[in-house]
Amino acid sequence: MLLIILYLIVGLFAGVISGFIGIGGGVIIVPALIFLFGFTQHQAQGTTLALLIPPIGLLAAYTYYRCGYVDIKTAVFICLGFFIGGLIGSRCAVELSAGVLKKFFGLIIILIGIYMVVKR
Repeated sequence: MLLIILYLIVGLFAGVISGFIGIGGGVIIVPALIFLFGFTQHQAQGTTLALLIPPIGLLAAYTYYRCGYVDIKTAVFICLGFFIGGLIGSRCAVELSAGVLKKFFGLIIILIGIYMVVKR
């Protein structure tokens, strides 16, 4: 049950950030699955594609699924959190000036990049 709650939180956070600055949830979800849940890079990418299926990732997710790199349960719960988080993030973003939003977007991308390079 705790794992399901953690998946929902990851989805919620990714949804908020995605709705807030318009980046794809995979930028948040892939590193989260690797660093927080111990997924391999392939598993993280495959599972993320599965939760973003309709309709953009269908063939890519199916390819990862056939190779055993998709965790359906994880994809479902993160997707649920992402759905709600996207609404929250977009509602916050439309209230900010373009300058503030641009700076926040840049900061998130820099932090993710640093984390991916430094963390093993």
